[in-house]
Amino acid sequence: MRKCYFDYVATNPLHPDVFDAMLPYFKEDFGNPLSLYEPGMKARNAVENARAQTAALIHAKPSEIIFTSSGAESNNFALRGIARARQKEGKHVVVSRMEHHSVLNSARVLEKSGFAVTYLPADKHGAVDPAAVKKALTKETVLLSLGHASSEVGTIQRIQEIAKIARDHKVIFHTDAVASAGNIPVDAKELGVDALSMAAHQFYGPKGAAALYVREGLRIVPLIYGGIQEGGRRAGTENVPAIVGMGKAAELAAAELPARMEHVKKLRDRLIEGVLAVENVSLTGHPEERLPGHASFTVEYIEGESMLLLLASKGVYVASGSACSSKALKASPVLLSMGIPASLAQGSVVFTLGRENSAEDIDYLLAEFPPIIRRLREISPFAKGWEEKEQGNKCYTTSPESQSGS
Repeated sequence: MRKCYFDYVATNPLHPDVFDAMLPYFKEDFGNPLSLYEPGMKARNAVENARAQTAALIHAKPSEIIFTSSGAESNNFALRGIARARQKEGKHVVVSRMEHHSVLNSARVLEKSGFAVTYLPADKHGAVDPAAVKKALTKETVLLSLGHASSEVGTIQRIQEIAKIARDHKVIFHTDAVASAGNIPVDAKELGVDALSMAAHQFYGPKGAAALYVREGLRIVPLIYGGIQEGGRRAGTENVPAIVGMGKAAELAAAELPARMEHVKKLRDRLIEGVLAVENVSLTGHPEERLPGHASFTVEYIEGESMLLLLASKGVYVASGSACSSKALKASPVLLSMGIPASLAQGSVVFTLGRENSAEDIDYLLAEFPPIIRRLREISPFAKGWEEKEQGNKCYTTSPESQSGS
């Protein structure tokens, strides 16, 4: 059976060159970067080289990069650290309902500590209206956080336009670029943002390595207290192998980005065309302003977890917007915020592509997907015409007469 991985938004495989770059720092170059002797200095130099490589990916200064353990930590750090650093100037924060849980839950933590939070809606494509952002900002607003691109529906937001609005109102602007950095061109200065989150495993780097870009001169309260690592802004002994891996992955992404984008976009467009040929399937997210390797859909009359399980049984690994991993089977808040009905949002499926995918993978998917959908609709109580079928095909556990009470 063929194995086709279509869940690159969840994580990427490690690039072979990244693996090779990391290996020495597990064994011979294992020193603590704070140590003053040779092994420590080698580790310190490796960390600083990785900082420069990571900064170059988003056209930032190395001093503006703070290494963290994950995109979620970077988002927590940005929201809680910046809001608390500016709370004497105001206690109002604006985020969108399209955000990752690490942003939304950080906003809720701020609410519990006395901040007011405005949650912006999105349109049917998952885009946040700049006019709505402008309307939400007040004299008390100290922070705006809006994701660069949605990991769930792929829509790329109008960050530059929104950043200008934030600057005009003297509001600090953070963007969660975990889904975009390393996958499309990201220039922190050109975007006009003050802070930006990114994660290595989204561009063929290791898990456990991420970064927060903080514009030079911007105050931020540490999330983790302890030692003097990361300029005193993020304590804890550095994960040198992972940081080295992130730097190498960033360097490779910067060099290979045009070719990677062209490769996945060609596959994505063919995938979208083929999947939309199935009856009652709709594309979610913006049809054009979306990540090049991202294709997301809603499938009527079907629950997302069922699709995932049957596709996985055929060796096709994808994601769904429904929270099946939580066992709650709740509809995706992102899809609901776009005005998609809960019943339809339950039937979401997300395909994200990477450098390892091939045209043969798309052929295999498009051969397996339609029969799986037909099979699930045949047994779905929500399928079109089900009520009519039931009227003509009743199944009784006792006789019809006993059902009527005679």
